[in-house]
Amino acid sequence: MADNTSTVEGKGRVLIIDDVEVNRFVLRNIISEMGYQPILAENGIQGLKVLQKCVPDLILLDISMPEMGGYEFAAIVKGNVDTRDIPIVFISAYDEVDDIVRGFEIGGEDYITKPFIPEVVKARAGVHLRFHETKRDLMETNRRLQSSINSQLRQIEHEKKGVLYALANLARRNSMYEEKFIERLSYNCRLIAQAMQLAELYSDVVTDTFINTIEIAAPLCDIGNVAIPKEILQKKDALDHEERLRMQTHTDVGARILKDVALSSEYDDFVQMAADIANYHHENWDGTGYPTGRKGESIPLSAQIVAVGNVYCALTADRVYRVSYTKEEALRIIGADIGEKFNPEIYRVCRKISKQLR
Repeated sequence: MADNTSTVEGKGRVLIIDDVEVNRFVLRNIISEMGYQPILAENGIQGLKVLQKCVPDLILLDISMPEMGGYEFAAIVKGNVDTRDIPIVFISAYDEVDDIVRGFEIGGEDYITKPFIPEVVKARAGVHLRFHETKRDLMETNRRLQSSINSQLRQIEHEKKGVLYALANLARRNSMYEEKFIERLSYNCRLIAQAMQLAELYSDVVTDTFINTIEIAAPLCDIGNVAIPKEILQKKDALDHEERLRMQTHTDVGARILKDVALSSEYDDFVQMAADIANYHHENWDGTGYPTGRKGESIPLSAQIVAVGNVYCALTADRVYRVSYTKEEALRIIGADIGEKFNPEIYRVCRKISKQLR
């Protein structure tokens, strides 16, 4: 049986593995005098059982032992990601160069020969214990620092998102859209995407991540309207040619705003989708839209969905120049433009889930 000391408070633990009882007791006394807690084992097998219960700060390891020798034990310890950083100091009556070299090749940090000289053991063990403690403290400090940095970065990204949504709300107010317009657009685009996930044509594209992202990216589709004069956004009569051209610039402006306020890699999908939506949600299925004249599936799917969702929400909201259309009227108006402005498959999905649209 292993001769384990009782658990006591100390700087750390030192696992002593030696099949000779007197050697274990000598080393136990030396380690105790240093202020550390010795844990004793008679061979490698018992040592492995100890490692299942606790992780020591240092292992003093005899080479020649029954059942499992020191080299075999060390190879197992250094091959395990959970224990490979524990420093190992070999102890042996052998002082042949080949024995010492083999110990270093396996991963041992040092070598102490028998009979033990307490001052030598204290000096050698002390060096590795202090180094191990310093390394552990440094890793913990780095972990805390990284955690603090990550927390600050998350806060910054959260604040950036807050700025984007504040701009989107400003654009909504300038356009005289109802207060819940953004909430409805977010909900409806998510609903449409969820329904499209069930369609074989889009099941591989519309993932759960896609659905979650479009829900938070869709409301930023008209963020570029912050750069459009209120006189144009709120005009009751039809826009003239110059006004229409000015109005169309909101797509490029919106995409540039989103890219300029680029978030961290954690939000890459969100920024990319939001920029695609802002830039391309006025492209038409037949290629007659703006700003680039993209057509069909060359238009990002997220922008295709928002194109339908945005028009639906606009039609079913009161505007400065008209009252809102009913849900059925809005879908009929959108339906007149399928194959020209809108993807027929997305419209088919909208009709299928029309009762759930807000």
